[in-house]
Amino acid sequence: MLSDPDADVSIEIRRATHDDYDAVAGFTGEIWPDRGGDYIPRIYHEWLEDEPGQGKKTFLAEVDGEAAGIVQAVMLSPDEAWFQGMRVAADYRRQGVSHRLNEATFAWAREQGATVGRVLIFSWNAASLGAARASGFEPITEFRFAHPEPDPEADGPARVTHNPIAAWRYWTHSDAREHLSGLGLAPGESWAIRELTRADFERLADETAVFAVEGTDGLAGTAYRSRTYDSAIGTDDSSESETTLKTWAEYGVAAWDGIDAARSLVAAIARDGATCGADATRVLIPETARHVTDVPFAGADIAEEPDFVLGIDLTE
Repeated sequence: MLSDPDADVSIEIRRATHDDYDAVAGFTGEIWPDRGGDYIPRIYHEWLEDEPGQGKKTFLAEVDGEAAGIVQAVMLSPDEAWFQGMRVAADYRRQGVSHRLNEATFAWAREQGATVGRVLIFSWNAASLGAARASGFEPITEFRFAHPEPDPEADGPARVTHNPIAAWRYWTHSDAREHLSGLGLAPGESWAIRELTRADFERLADETAVFAVEGTDGLAGTAYRSRTYDSAIGTDDSSESETTLKTWAEYGVAAWDGIDAARSLVAAIARDGATCGADATRVLIPETARHVTDVPFAGADIAEEPDFVLGIDLTE
């Protein structure tokens, strides 16, 4: 069932604060136990803005003074908003909570100058997909993550340079760009997606890394590293007193023409991941039959499921 915006329940929306942690952890801590649990209780204090005016705002829904839902809105560019972390407590689902939270994020984003808002939803999360469509979101694209293993000795058949202009030029005419509607992972904001620009490639060439594959008939592929980060590794050993961290190198998009370009790009990413000291990589690729099947053919692993990006026109 979908959220009912006309449900007869009194919902108050306000800005979430650090003092709300226990209440938020209480209803998010039981979400997705079969998929490793929700991340919000682990990162809540770092995730939350400390004060207004930081380009993001976290909204809390309350019913009779009890926390019922949460969501965060972030400005990724002057006119692109990103909505993330939508959660509704089990006791208040299908009562209009997500609808009211969405309305609050839309209004805030419009005040910041946003003309479009987007969300990422896992393909297995049917309830969230339905709720998003009910709130006015439309499907934009789908993608999957590839996972080349870091390897300093990886090699491919084609030459790969780090020329940002060449990388951008390939991106502008690639079928991957068309499939992804020009979107890639946003540097500086985890699990967020926005439109890529030439300035992004130029800046990332200085700050992280960009890649341009040179094929026999011209440019044949591109990618960029969006960030590196550490994540805690779960353990079943209760005697472990120290947290074990896993270092990831994340690549905001990868696109290519032909299997030789795919192998060369996968090898370049594997080398770069090793140079970063990463234990693993995560690379956004278009969810097309060609791209998804090229990756294992090129010798890299892929995620078991795709993810969806949906968007809403905020000018209406």
